[in-house]
Amino acid sequence: MLGGGGGTAKRGLFTPGKRRRMNIVAICLNIFVPWILFICVFATLSFDFHYKHPGWAWFLVGIAVLMVLLVGFTAIQSKRRERDPMWYTFATVAMAVAVLIAVILGDINYRSNLAPYYDINNLQVYEDVKPELDKGQALMDAGKVYFTAGSQIDTTRSVGFKNGDLYCVAPIIKAGAAMTTYDFWAVGKNCCADRADFRCGEYANARARNGLRLMHDEDRPFYRLAVQEAEAVYGISSPHPLFFYWMQDPLGEQKAYRDDGYKYFLLGVFSHFAFNLFCVLCATIGFSKLGRTY
Repeated sequence: MLGGGGGTAKRGLFTPGKRRRMNIVAICLNIFVPWILFICVFATLSFDFHYKHPGWAWFLVGIAVLMVLLVGFTAIQSKRRERDPMWYTFATVAMAVAVLIAVILGDINYRSNLAPYYDINNLQVYEDVKPELDKGQALMDAGKVYFTAGSQIDTTRSVGFKNGDLYCVAPIIKAGAAMTTYDFWAVGKNCCADRADFRCGEYANARARNGLRLMHDEDRPFYRLAVQEAEAVYGISSPHPLFFYWMQDPLGEQKAYRDDGYKYFLLGVFSHFAFNLFCVLCATIGFSKLGRTY
């Protein structure tokens, strides 16, 4: 890969009459360096470091981008010095692709799995909540709520609000109790009709009487609109609505967010290694035909 002087053939180029030698070091570096960079960026954006220190997380992503630019600058300098820049060029592209994919997948993994897990983990757990007596204002910091026996979904007062997806809400009530306000709502997407038909979460599970807090902020305004529609249609009051996924085991569901995040991360790590290894093998074959791998 280093250039020689005068009429001496440059290393890294195929020279007739000389035994060809594969540049193992360059190949190994291009297999592992982009992969390690991918892992670092993917992990930084996926896990609790991003949650606790978002500014520093993106700063580290910026450092990774600078590394890519540095390798690209090295490739340019190598060509100016009449050295073969092919592996440097490949490394620049491979590292850039690794950072780009890691940023996209890391952000998806964080927003879909790990951020909801960390959010719920930082909220409070409330037990023996009485939907007919307790008010939403007193449980604004609830992450997991365990309602008293006899609590259920009132499917007769459910509403679906259409905005692309169908945002479904149904009040959580105490069977046979007089309700003055309806502050606790079971929610779900595309699992109901416009009126009095709610099939979201574990609605058919007789043992389900608990809630896991909705943590996707982008959905909350549409559920609020659905609640406002329910207030108007059924003549009920919900001054401080809180939204929950209706289920039997909120803690298990919370852990599922974390487990899905780890599975997604491991899948991304091994998939990228296979992809990058394939690209390196293709580059090795291609460069050998050009006489630039040896």
